[in-house]
Amino acid sequence: MEFGLMDGLNLLGSLAFFIYGMKIMSEAIQRVAGSKMRQILNSMTSNRFKGVLTGFLITGLVQSSSATTVLVVSFVNAGLLSLVESIGVIMGANIGTTVTAWLISIVGFKVKISAYALVIIGLAFPLLFFSKDRIKSWGEVFIGFSLLFLGLAYLKDAVPDLKSNPEILAFLSQYSDLGFLSIILFVGIGTLLTVIVQSSSAAMALTLVMANNGWIPLELAAAMVLGENIGTTITANLAAIVGNVHAKRAAFAHFIFNVFGVTWIILVMGPFLGLISSYMLYQTGLSPETNPESVPIALSLFHTCFNVLNTIFLLGFVKSIAKICTRVIKPKGDDADEFRLEYIGTGLLNTAELSLEEAQKETVAFGKVIVKMSNTAKDLLSEPKEKKQKKLIKKMRKFEEITDQLEEEISKYLARVSDGSLSSATSTRVVSLLSIINDMERIGDVFFQMSKDFENKQNDKVGFTKKQKANLFEMFALVDEAIHNMVANLSSNYSHVTLDKALELELAIDSFRNKLRKEHIHQMESKKYDIQVGALYKDLFQSMEKVGDHVINVSEAITGESERSLKRQEEFVN
Repeated sequence: MEFGLMDGLNLLGSLAFFIYGMKIMSEAIQRVAGSKMRQILNSMTSNRFKGVLTGFLITGLVQSSSATTVLVVSFVNAGLLSLVESIGVIMGANIGTTVTAWLISIVGFKVKISAYALVIIGLAFPLLFFSKDRIKSWGEVFIGFSLLFLGLAYLKDAVPDLKSNPEILAFLSQYSDLGFLSIILFVGIGTLLTVIVQSSSAAMALTLVMANNGWIPLELAAAMVLGENIGTTITANLAAIVGNVHAKRAAFAHFIFNVFGVTWIILVMGPFLGLISSYMLYQTGLSPETNPESVPIALSLFHTCFNVLNTIFLLGFVKSIAKICTRVIKPKGDDADEFRLEYIGTGLLNTAELSLEEAQKETVAFGKVIVKMSNTAKDLLSEPKEKKQKKLIKKMRKFEEITDQLEEEISKYLARVSDGSLSSATSTRVVSLLSIINDMERIGDVFFQMSKDFENKQNDKVGFTKKQKANLFEMFALVDEAIHNMVANLSSNYSHVTLDKALELELAIDSFRNKLRKEHIHQMESKKYDIQVGALYKDLFQSMEKVGDHVINVSEAITGESERSLKRQEEFVN
């Protein structure tokens, strides 16, 4: 087989065609599903059994466990699926991929969707001219779907045709009599073959052809099938390279699941294949050990039984697998860096709706950094030792740098999202998120300024009175509650958030600030304490009130309501 420059360019063009079709389809699906995507996925994966069924059905339909697992990794990357939920779907995908082997073995062919692609494009094209966004998006879904399969058809023609020339792999038959070493070798060959063709289904088809021609016995064909199960995890792990830490964990969970299964089945390979051979002999009167033509059915049975049993064995250990993945793949950086861009990656599914889910998840992480800053500020107020205070001030400086970086990176990310075509609802959400991160970055600035005030207090050797400390702790308690309410709102479905609690806390903070201000003026006039102490005390309680203002602004951006308008409504009612 010769493979020249033009063949290489044809392969590159076919791949680009395939990817372009996938991009159009996936973006259109996200626009159609919109905000309901999370609810759909949550209902489909609400428990591990539903997750397995979901993975099985999706893979059975698309005929590719690699496609399903890459999709799952994308959803985990976007924060639409948790790690535990994703593992169930991946288990189901492994069972779903066995459908292909049965189709090849029993039917011997697949329906060629590419044959109908132009018809689908012709029918879907008029939908692009409708004024309703939803109808236009459906047209793009069908056109993208058709382009994807046209690209796939070209891709199959452009790839060096191993399927039509399986004799290229006939040399493998000379390595079939090395005992247990042969099994390990053929597991490796199956893995490598799947990585090369990027499809466990295609690798399975090659294995069935080789076994059917009698080049390798049932045992080694089964070993290749096991290798293909490992090889298919490579695709998801490659996709996760550009994803965030959660996507990497989901891909690694797929690897753990398949490698564990391959390990235990190799140890019982002989008896397991013996049972399948006995069953085949009983049902058909033909033994796959002596009759090569019955091997494809035996391999399909082996593949299905292996994946079903592996899922049954590990279904109860999903949380344990998730814990292993979390321990092995950790966020980069030290404790202070824990919340730096865990959810925003390069985006495996570059669509506005999924990208906004990623950005929203990142704002929740941003909010948790603010919680840490608030706790550090309280520690500064209560810590009497100078050395520990210096450490806390240094920590606050680090947090402030992180808030600046988070604001900058999320803003850039949202700017990239805005480059695409957005619905009016999505555009509004982008504006809300920009407002949210702006206010949270300002909260970080205020807390940092408070730490500098504490540093000045330390240098000037001044101390607060018991009453001042008690007042500041009380103010901190109110601000803390407001910040925790803000984080809870950020974590919720925005359409379900109300301003009631946030407004109540904002009014309480303003009222307490006014009380402290009056008391402070009275104390200063009475010369009850030093001017330096008084100035620092005033700066701190006024800074905390500023934090409260930015906190209510975040909740306003979430709900789209204004604090002023709500106050006016309240005054009108009263």
